[in-house]
Amino acid sequence: MIEDLSMIRNIGISAHIDSGKTTLTERILYYTGRIRAIHEVRGKDGVGATMDSMELERERGITIQSAATYTEWKGHHVNIIDTPGHVDFTIEVERALKVLDGAILVLCSVAGVQSQSITVDRQMKRYNVPRIAFVNKCDRSGANPARVTEQLREKLKHNAVMMQIPIGLEDKLEGVVDLVKMKAYRFEGENGENIIESEIPAELQFDAEARREAMLDAVSMFSDELMEAMLEETVTEEMIHDAVRKGVLANELTPVFMGSAYKNKGVQLLLDAVMKYLPAPTDIDNTAVRMLPGGEEEEFILSNDPKQKLVANAFKLEEGPYGQLTYVRIYQGVLRKADDIVNTRTNKKVKVGRLGRMHSDQMEEIDHASAGDIIALFGIDCASGDTFTSGDRIALSSMHVPEPVVSLAIVPVDNKAATKMSKALHRFTREDPTFRTSVDEDTGDTIISGMGELHLEVYIERIKREFGAEVTTGAPQVKYRETLTQPVQFDYTHKKQTGGSGQYAKVLGLMEPAGEGEFEFESAVVGGRIPTEYIGACRKGFEMSLAEGMYIGAPVQGLKVTMQDGAAHAVDSSDMAFQTACRAAFREFYMKGKPSALEPLMLVSIEGPSEFQGEVIKTLAQRRGVIVGTTEDEGFVRVDANVPLAEMFGYATVLRSSTQGKAEFTMEFARYAPAPADVAEELVKAYQARRAEGK
Repeated sequence: MIEDLSMIRNIGISAHIDSGKTTLTERILYYTGRIRAIHEVRGKDGVGATMDSMELERERGITIQSAATYTEWKGHHVNIIDTPGHVDFTIEVERALKVLDGAILVLCSVAGVQSQSITVDRQMKRYNVPRIAFVNKCDRSGANPARVTEQLREKLKHNAVMMQIPIGLEDKLEGVVDLVKMKAYRFEGENGENIIESEIPAELQFDAEARREAMLDAVSMFSDELMEAMLEETVTEEMIHDAVRKGVLANELTPVFMGSAYKNKGVQLLLDAVMKYLPAPTDIDNTAVRMLPGGEEEEFILSNDPKQKLVANAFKLEEGPYGQLTYVRIYQGVLRKADDIVNTRTNKKVKVGRLGRMHSDQMEEIDHASAGDIIALFGIDCASGDTFTSGDRIALSSMHVPEPVVSLAIVPVDNKAATKMSKALHRFTREDPTFRTSVDEDTGDTIISGMGELHLEVYIERIKREFGAEVTTGAPQVKYRETLTQPVQFDYTHKKQTGGSGQYAKVLGLMEPAGEGEFEFESAVVGGRIPTEYIGACRKGFEMSLAEGMYIGAPVQGLKVTMQDGAAHAVDSSDMAFQTACRAAFREFYMKGKPSALEPLMLVSIEGPSEFQGEVIKTLAQRRGVIVGTTEDEGFVRVDANVPLAEMFGYATVLRSSTQGKAEFTMEFARYAPAPADVAEELVKAYQARRAEGK
């Protein structure tokens, strides 16, 4: 058990796709002695990187699931989570960031700040994760870490400051100059394990001094002591380290390091920086909510104290070779084998079976773990995001889970495949909150929904490979919505007499558009015209109607209902009568509010050589895309556009052929927007045809 929490670092490694995150993690594991040989992401040895344990990850050369490992560096215990770069797997990044104390933001020294770097940075800001930057691939043609640092300032609004300068660039990259120690470092030996310290080369002396000056100016803003020492010219290394750490912990400074993970340069110095500047668990305030008697809630800061009662958060579920695995971050207390712990969501007591530390897909069993640590539990039945305690009613803040935007039908070829598919879907929906399943009431087909084509493609492949289920799939379907465009008054009386006590409820009110927000319900009924106990039933009646609108049969969003008046009967009124009255009022009056169809609009970012800018814009124009921004930088262009999701299927192939495979794109959900008249008309026709067939 780790006693000194200041010696723990829980860090994540996040970046745009193909920035070298997994390669960097591989080097970190090698230099810290966790692995004995280095394997590349798509290496010729066919082994693949340690953290890409899934067969699909090794084949495609991308990280699909976040993977956890731990290692040690200079007396520190380091838990590392390698996260996916593709936006379709964004939930994996969200989950990791929620439980991490600090992060390394990896950037490509050629491409700089890319679209997914912006998304990842936004996620880090959401969870207040302090970070340091690593400009990777300095050995590549066109590498320019100074420009990337400038982009961090301009595009991400970071107070970025270079802590090193490179010795040579591109194929002449030799090492880095440390601006704190004012020494040169080169990395020799077969895998760069021998660090050679020397004086700064004469040709870099002037540049190093100028950069150090700029670094001290920025860093001294966080330390009066350093500022005074600068005036008296008595600056020490410790003063600089302390000031940088203060700036990083306050999320007001981003120190920039550089090198090439692939060429084994600069990684050990980055590790030193992680220990010096990124926070220990005790440096971060994690809040939780305590349920008080009477239903009130009290927010408080978790203590990180192993002597306190247990509070732990399950942030990731995974089915692996060791069975059901639940990754937990312990915020206070100690978790031991055979302990009884309580899941505060279900209020059920569970017994802790085996505990383990995970190293990618390998496991090391342990007896106990304490506050600040990240470990895995075996065979615990829970959902992602659940809180475990010793019995106290405490909950940690929930995680941001985006809504799926694309779906497709999936059909098993026979009964045997149906059973296997069902098992697979059950497991995947528990592991990934952005992956949903439902049944199409019209066709009876199983529908899977997710964050993008690649997201669903990967799950279909896993159903086939991991569960051996033969399935066929339909074309991807866009998840449309509908909404009102005008306010409409409703007045409906539900009256039924079928012998015995009857049903009676009268409801009057207003349905109106409420922007992009969730369903809003308000009661302005006075004088007990609708007794208070039936107001909840009225809300429920409308809520139930939102699942299917009357215009295109899609879920209704952005609706506000105000109950204004009504009437009840002393004997015949009931919850059921008011629910029925409200559902009927919705059906009768909804179309009078002139509803419109909404389609998901994606923010698409395309990056590639400037010579293809015209072709890229042409492909977007053909897809009803609206350009929202274009930036050009040293022969590379980035085009941002809003494009309807329905037009984006198969776009990867089109973009490849239009740009000779030299451009790449990412997309993420932006918002729902009104569909054009012709699209809406088709949707209306399809809905009416379904209704005519009685489906």
